[in-house]
Order: sequence, then C-alpha cells, then structure tokens
Amino acid sequence: MPGFADSFWSQDYAAGLGVLFGKLQQGVVENRQILTIARLRAEAEDVYGQRLAEIAPAVDKVQGGFSRDDGASVRKAYEGVRTEMQEASKNHKKIASNIRDLVVNPFSRWAEAHEARIQDSQDELQARIKAHDRQAELVKKLRSNYFNKCRLVEDLEEENKLAFQDPETSPTPKKAGSSIIPQIKVQEEEDEEDDDEPYEIGDEIYSPEQVKKILSHMLGNIKMGETKVPILGTYLNTSSGTDIVEYLQRHMGTSSVSYAERIGQDLISHGFLRLIGNVGNTFVNSSKMSYQWRPKAFKLAGVPEKKAPLSRTFSLPLNGSEGSDSPVVGTVSEYLANWNVLNTSRPNETPAERLRREAKEADDRYKAAVRKLDEMRCELEEAIYVHLKFLERCELDRLKAIKTVVLDFSGAISNVIPSLQSTVDNMMLFQETVQPLGDLRYLLESYRTGSFVPKVVVYENYYNKVDEQTFGVDIEARARADKKRVPIIVTTLLTYLDHAYPDLEGDEARRGVWLHEVPLSEVHKLRNKINDGKPPSMEVFAEFDIPTVANVLKLYLLELPDSLVSSHVYEIVRTIYSTPAAESTDAARVSVLQQTLSQLRLTNIATLDACMNHFTRLIDLTSADEDYISKLAASLAPCILRPRVETSLTMEEKHAYRLVRDLFAHKDAIFNELKRMSTLSHSSSVSGGPGGGSNRPRAISTDESNRKAHVEERNRLLLEKASGSRSRATSPAPSPRGTTGAHRRDRSIGGPETRFPIQPSSSSSPSAERMPHRQSLGPVLPKRTSLEVPGEDGHQALAAADGAPNGGATDAAIAPAGDIHVEKRNSLGRSGARFVGGRRVTLTSSQQPTVPATPETDRGSHGVTLVDAPMDD
Repeated sequence: MPGFADSFWSQDYAAGLGVLFGKLQQGVVENRQILTIARLRAEAEDVYGQRLAEIAPAVDKVQGGFSRDDGASVRKAYEGVRTEMQEASKNHKKIASNIRDLVVNPFSRWAEAHEARIQDSQDELQARIKAHDRQAELVKKLRSNYFNKCRLVEDLEEENKLAFQDPETSPTPKKAGSSIIPQIKVQEEEDEEDDDEPYEIGDEIYSPEQVKKILSHMLGNIKMGETKVPILGTYLNTSSGTDIVEYLQRHMGTSSVSYAERIGQDLISHGFLRLIGNVGNTFVNSSKMSYQWRPKAFKLAGVPEKKAPLSRTFSLPLNGSEGSDSPVVGTVSEYLANWNVLNTSRPNETPAERLRREAKEADDRYKAAVRKLDEMRCELEEAIYVHLKFLERCELDRLKAIKTVVLDFSGAISNVIPSLQSTVDNMMLFQETVQPLGDLRYLLESYRTGSFVPKVVVYENYYNKVDEQTFGVDIEARARADKKRVPIIVTTLLTYLDHAYPDLEGDEARRGVWLHEVPLSEVHKLRNKINDGKPPSMEVFAEFDIPTVANVLKLYLLELPDSLVSSHVYEIVRTIYSTPAAESTDAARVSVLQQTLSQLRLTNIATLDACMNHFTRLIDLTSADEDYISKLAASLAPCILRPRVETSLTMEEKHAYRLVRDLFAHKDAIFNELKRMSTLSHSSSVSGGPGGGSNRPRAISTDESNRKAHVEERNRLLLEKASGSRSRATSPAPSPRGTTGAHRRDRSIGGPETRFPIQPSSSSSPSAERMPHRQSLGPVLPKRTSLEVPGEDGHQALAAADGAPNGGATDAAIAPAGDIHVEKRNSLGRSGARFVGGRRVTLTSSQQPTVPATPETDRGSHGVTLVDAPMDD
C-alpha cells in the first residue's frame, strides 16, 4: 500500500498538500465531535445521578407511612427500592466521573496537541511553497530579461553588418594615406554575390528581379501600420499574420493556409520579415502575431522605408546610433539605474560592448536564480517528504486514539451498570468495526492526488546548450551533449553498481539495493554533486552507500521531462493490456510491444535496453522469487512509463507495472526484434539517400547561430540545381558497400548486430538451461561468482547502426573488467550471433565457442565496465 509520501504530490506542490491537509483538518473536527459526545454524556449522567439522589429525601418528608411498621415485609420491599435509588445515583455519578477521567480529560489534551502538530506542519510547508513560488516568478522574469538582452545583441550585430552594404546612404570620404579595411571589402563582395543568387520561396525559385517585383507589390498592397509592444515600445512597418496570408492566397494563388505559412516562413528566413513581441521567429496565420518588414525588403523592392519622426521630447537612445527597429527597450527604472551622463564608470565602452556586457550579466543573474530555485525545490521536496511521513504517523495515531476512546467510553459504563450490557455490547460492536489501517487505505484510495514525480526547472540556454546540468534535461539532448547514445550518467551508475554488488554479503542484500527506502535528502546530496553536466566520478559514488546510488538513478529517470517509454505511447500500452487477446497469449502481446517500442527514439530504446539488461541479470543471478520481482517492477514502473497527465484513473492503473514485468520476462525477444527492425531501418535509410524518394518533412530550425552560413550554402545548392551547370554534390549518406565519406562511422569494438550501444551484460542463458539448484552470489564458493562476466575472449559487443530518423546512432560496446571463468552455468554467456557474408547467423548451443579457464581469469576484478563510443554525427 502506498503511503502519504507517495500519494499527495502535484505539479505545484500546493494542490496535493491542500487535499491532504483538508482531510487532516477533517480529522481534527472529528476529534472535537468525539469529545463533545463524551462531555455531554458525562453531564447527562451527572444530572441523572443528582435527580436520583433527590428521590430519598423527598420520600422521607412524607410522615405516617412505612416508618410506623418496623417488621412488615412491605416496608422491606420499600426500603430496598429506596436503597436501589440511592445506589443508582452513586453509580451514575461514578459513570460521569469515569467518563471525565478516562475519556474527556486525556483525549482533549491529546487532540489539542494533534491539532497543533497538524497546524505547524501546514504553516511550515505553506511558507516554503510561497518562497519557492516567489523564486519561480523571479526566474521567469530573469529569463525574459536575459532573452531580451540576447535579442538586442543579435539585432545590433545585424545592424552593424547591414550598415556598410549601401555606400549611398552612408558615404565616408577617404582620407589621404588611409588604408582600406579588409573586412568591409569582403562583406561588400559577399553582398554583391548575394544580390545575384536566386531565392527559394515556397516551392518556387525566383530571380532577384522577380523577388523585387513581388516585394514591391506586397509593400504596396499589404496593410501596414504601427504595433505597440509593452515595455519594448512601438514598431513601424508592421503587418499581421492574417493580412500576409490573405495577400498570398489572393495574389500568389496559394492552395492552402499551411502553404501560405511556408511562404511566410521563407520570407523570414531570407530576412524580409521578423516576428515582434514574442519569442522565436516562426510565421503563423494569426491576427495576434505581428511581423515587421525589414530594411532589406524595402531596399530590394526600391520602396522608401517609413522612419520614426524626430521628437523634441526627452528620450534615452537604445545605443550610440540613431536607434533600431525597437526604439525603446527595457524599463524606466533600468534606464535610470544605468544612465550615466558623464559616462565615468566605463568611458571607453562602445554600445555593442555595453549590450554584450548586459547580456552576460543578465545570463549570470538568470543562471544563479535557477540554481537557487533548484536548491529551494530540493529543500521543499525534502521537507514535504519528511512532513508527509510524520503526518501519516499522526493520522494513524489519531485513528488508534479514537479506537481507544470508544473502548474506554464503553468500559466506563459497563464496569458500573451491568444492566446496560446490551448497550455496552452494541458499543463494543461499534468499537470492533473501527479499522485504522482500513480507514487509512480508504483515505489514500479516495483522495490521493499523484505520486512523486518532481518537475525540474532547468536552465534554458539561449543557444540550446546543456553543458552545465544533468538532471531534468531531455534524455536525447543529454546524450547528444555527451556524444553517446546512452547518457553517461546512466552507464556510469550501472557500471558502479555492477562493481559494487560482489562486495555485498548475500543475495538478499544485493536484491535489497533497489527496494531500500533512502531519505530524499541523501539522494539530493549525491544529485547536487553530479548535476553539473560532466561525467560523474566513481570517487563521488564511493562517499555514499549503494542504495543511495541506486535511488539516484531512479530519481534521474523520474526527473526526465518525459518518461523513458514516452507518454505518447501510454494509450497504446493501455490498449495492449486492456485487450482480452493480449491476455490470452504472450506471443501476441510481445509482438505488439515490439511495434510500440519501435516508435521511441533510439536514445530511449538504448537506455531502456541497458537498464533491463542490468535488472534481468540481477534477478537471474540472485535467484529472485516472484515476490521480489513484483516489488521491483512496482518500484521501477513510474520510472519507465508515466502518463502525460496523472489523473484519478491513471493512478489506479497497473499498465506500467505490467509493461515492466513483460520487459523482465521477454527482454531478449523484445529487444532482439527491435535491433533487427533498426538494422532494416538503417539499410533502407542508406539506400534511400538524397534523391532516393525520401518524403521526410522539413523541420523548422531553432538554432540561428550559423544562420548566414546555412542560408548561403542552401542558396548555392539551389543555384546549382536550377542552372544544371554543376555536378550533383556527393551524398552525405554512407554507401551501402561501406564507402568512406564525410559521415563514415568508425568500426565499433563489437560486431554490427544492433544499433543499441549499451548493454551492461551479455545475454543471459535461457531459463530452461539454468541449473535447478544455484549457489549464492557471494564470493565464498569458487565455482560460482556473483555478477561476474566473461573476459575479452567471451565478450559480446553491441554496435549501433546509423541513419535513424532522429539522428545518427553511436557505436558502443561492453568492455570487461576482467576475465572470469564461470563453470556449470553461464548466466552471462555470449550471444551466439555471428555475421557471415553480411548476414546474421545464429549458432546453436553446441556450435558456440567456449572460453578456456586459466589461472589469470580466476583472479579478475568483479563487475562489468560500460564503454560508450562517441557519436560521429
């Protein structure tokens, strides 16, 4: 059963905690109701006893009755009744006293302390959440300021480049004896060459003269005006996206809105338009998106550009020049803070240097704020984790206290008045029906808001670099930054754990590594030491115990923006396990899982393959039972597959757990087929190079650091294609016969069986060939060592094939840490696949070569070393 620490998380932290504290405050009210019942019953018993005590004095005031007959039997009956009234009075007063002493007084003190504990936890967590939210808002502001500064630097650099293109607008008389600046001459020659190159707009190629006529007609017919952007100021010569698309559909005969948007995007790419008031530079058919016509469009069309009129009012210029397309940038307080009339702080600083310095300062402030937010988030999660554990104990204690109160309440009555035994029996029955664990389970099942899936606010570099952070970064971006198919953090953690298993005493300790509950603060300590974007060092792991290192890997997978098996296929996985046909045969379900997992990116598949190899080896070599496999699958399920949005329905679903169980049971069948499919995909991609009929859509580029070089190269290729006078460029795709080229991949350490580079162990032997009675993994017995792998002679490498849709693959292999001879049972045996004549041939068990045992092999080091070769693309 999940606890509070795994059930009341939400993306903003406050929603899940609000539900929990609402239920806990409801428990406080329930305590008051119990106290009210006990207090009123004690008062009622006291009043009843007092009224019973008044009966005897009232009867004694009547004279001449039973007092005159001393020995009459009737008088004895009367006196017996009178005495019973007095005893009843005493009994009811005793009941009232017992209720106050046993129920009201102790439970009222405990209830007050319980309410104080709940309120203190709520106040502390609310204060932490408010501080975290304020820091998050500050990060957003600093990020916006940093991006604005970077855009100003780019605008200034572009204006400086365009400042020397037209000698008529800015004549500079040459002085006698002055030298010619080489950079300006080169820029003029490049500009002259650019004027003669054709332009590709949409699916057509236009000459400069045709583009001149088109732009002239556009500038004369498309509605233009002024657009005012808060803080940034007013932009001149702007048109909305809908006006541009309407013109293109009316005058250029575009067939659809999407094709018109492509033409608009090409106008942006050629420097005729630019997006204002928003981040990015994408053309969209929207009336809310405004685009400014650049000076290049007016210059090429020969149409005079509308300039901002000179103002007599006081204004602060953007830089030392006459201004730019955005006349006002930043806030008034920022200008006044940076305004230095005498320019005494940096007298020799140019406007360009000032903008670059301000962008660098904004970047440093934004980066520091992100680090502080990350620290506050970790501290908040640690506090929430501790408080949820504490509150779970408090709620369980409250339910047990109510159970005790009901028992004491019934005892206070049953010990005094046996005649009320039926009432007491009913109360005892009610007491027996109270089940604290059942009530706690109901609370969790009815009101839980989500499991622990931290949402990391990562530092977003303007130039799309991820060199300074590891956790929370997209796994493919992290792998590309590492130049590996599998991120280095994953391979390093698995390698360290493989080396650490033999040092543990017994298989139970090795299996418990992944199920041991580690405090979140300890996991965050190790996370903070390796969250720098650099390959982690083994010495850092040695400072922590083995379960903490294992939990860091689970935390890394939880903090990914998307789960390892992408949430895009969650509905497919749900359908697989909801279909009755999938329940009938494993073969049908495995086949569908193969097709589903083949939709993932190569990095996700390779990382999943590496993790599953590690866990299946651990299960196999430690002889794990069904109970352990179920617990391990339940622990890893949220790390492997999560829905895009967690709801009350998805929290009750077990599809991720069942997927992990299938990956454990059918790992070889699933991943061998994925490797075969990826090899076929590679072959088809090689044969279908440039001009081979590929219909892959063109993606919008987001990296504009080398925009000019890319545009020039693209225009050059289009000119060659249009004129037909030059030969076709050599295809960058690798030749099917292994011809070397610009994108040739070096040979990997292992054979070319698969495109997945990381496999922390060789394929395990089939379960049918395993020995029925296996020894422990401990190093005591000489014939069976724990988690040891064959040496170089028995090494099986995995090589990745190239040509995937999402980028090239990498070569990787598993390098053994030492040659270990395994007798009688080769659970880490080599794959029987060999390549003969370019085709894969699987050898039978009798045909597979064996590794001879030598004295040197028995003295090899424990574990396995993962080697992930660098990417060539």
